[in-house]
Order: sequence, then C-alpha cells, then structure tokens
Amino acid sequence: MIEHLIPILAGTLGAAVPLIFAGLGELVTERTGVINLGVEGMMLVGAIAGFAAAAESGHGALAGIPAGAVAGAATAMIFAFFALSLAANQAACGLALTIFGIGLSAFIGQHYISYSLPGLKPIAIPLLSDIPLLGPILFKQDAVVYLSLLAFAAIAWTLSKTRLGLLLKAIGESPEAAHAIGYPVIRIRFGAVAFGGAMAGIAGAYLSTVYTPLWVQNMSAGRGWIAVALVVFATWKPTRLLLGAYLFGFVTILQ
Repeated sequence: MIEHLIPILAGTLGAAVPLIFAGLGELVTERTGVINLGVEGMMLVGAIAGFAAAAESGHGALAGIPAGAVAGAATAMIFAFFALSLAANQAACGLALTIFGIGLSAFIGQHYISYSLPGLKPIAIPLLSDIPLLGPILFKQDAVVYLSLLAFAAIAWTLSKTRLGLLLKAIGESPEAAHAIGYPVIRIRFGAVAFGGAMAGIAGAYLSTVYTPLWVQNMSAGRGWIAVALVVFATWKPTRLLLGAYLFGFVTILQ
C-alpha cells in the first residue's frame, strides 16, 4: 500500500504546480479589485512561448520558464489596457483573452506538434531526501516544484506582513480612498495584472516544458478556470489556495 502511495503523493506536488502559480497570480490581481478571467488564455500563451523558447534555444526549461513569464505578462497587458485604461467590462475582457490565448497558442503550436523536450531531472536534497516516507515525496522533486513553494511563502508573507500587501488590499477594498491620499491606483493595478499574467505564464510553461514535456493543443485543460475558482473558494488566502491546489493535484494523479 505504501509503495503505491509514495509515487502518488510525490506526483501530486508536480501536478499542483500550475495551479499554485496561476492561483497565486490571480489572488494578487484580485486583491487590487481586478478580476481577470483570462487565466486559461495566459497559461496557453505562456505554454507555447515557453515551449518555443525551450525548443529553439536548446536550453529546455531554463529558457522556457522565463519566456513563459514574459509572454504571460505581455498577454495580461492586453487585458489591462481594455479593462483598466478603457474601463471595459472585466468579465468580457477576460473571456475574450481566454479565446485569444486558445487561438494564438494553437496557431503557433502547429509547428511544434510531435516535438518533445528532455524536461527537468528531480533534485534530491542531501540528507532530507533520505528521510523515510517524507523524503521521496517532498525532497526529490524538480526545481520548479521547490520554486512554487518559495513563491507561495514570499507572496503569503508580502500580503500579510508588508506595507505593499496592505496597499494592495486597500486599493481592492476602497480605490477611491487610496486615490484620494495620493496612491496611483491604476498604475498599481497594472502591476498586479502583469504579475498575475507572469505567474500564469510560468504555470503554462511548466506544463509544456517540464510536466508533459511536449506541446499539445489546449494542454492547460481547464486548469486556468480551476485556478480562478480556487482563489474564490480559498477566500483570497494563500494557505488555503495551496491546500486546494494539492487537493486537485491529488485527484489528477489518481486518474
């Protein structure tokens, strides 16, 4: 029983990584009062951008993850321009961004069908990886799994313990009051949206360059929508989002 449980739990951590990155990015965005429903589209754009960079450069995920982040942030700026600068309906802009991301990734990805990448090898942390049961599960993962935990810790600390976290919350709850005392509300919201897009792009690039690692059309398979739902069900708390991501990852591995 334990022999079968260990690989399932170890796989859960990898399966949850896209949800953690995309969910944390959307959580920061929504803290400022902006709801971006285009997470699915940004993930797909990040996935194809990351895969293309990894394939063309020959450096694998080392080139793919940063490229995915840049592509996701750039895609998010399209949403920000219409939703923030032009004050268009946020829900409509987000849905349009998802449709745009699906179409653009499918168009660019035609060239990369049937192309595969080497992926990332697991990194065994000395001593910790030798711990019975917990060692193989927690301390024999690829670098991006560890990065997702660092991102969670950094964002949770920033939102709860720093002035920036309080500012984001204040802008989300009362943008008029924040503007009245001199804070650039639109500029800060642009930054939050860009950050959310970069995180979604990393999530997509992880799928295409590490988790799979090959290009498949619409490979996010609804993970962007799950990430948006996790933010709401977690009541905008990073710890609950992390636990929810692992729950969905566990269900995914069980399939």
